[in-house]
Amino acid sequence: MDKRVDFEGSSGEALRDFPLLARRQAGHDLWRIQQGKQPLDWKPMPSIGAGVGEIRIHEEGAFRVVYIAKFEEAVYVLHCFQKKSQRTGRADLELATARYKALIARRRTR
Repeated sequence: MDKRVDFEGSSGEALRDFPLLARRQAGHDLWRIQQGKQPLDWKPMPSIGAGVGEIRIHEEGAFRVVYIAKFEEAVYVLHCFQKKSQRTGRADLELATARYKALIARRRTR
């Protein structure tokens, strides 16, 4: 069975604002993750948290989808954004990290 995809905070709205081709690529890669496969272009993001990955999309610009898929019940999308420079911006890293920490804390209280 496929894992569901849960969007943390405003990440779902941010993804809907991606250009069409970037949105389609993100959707395809999230589907691959749901199937237990790797996205087509991604890298681990241990600086955000254990098990966090970043889907890299190069369609109509550079876009990123930060996610964690290590839990059985769902793939959690922590943050979606357009990349404006070589380095990921501090605000983007801080937001993804805060959402990761909130997710972990919420899971502990279950």
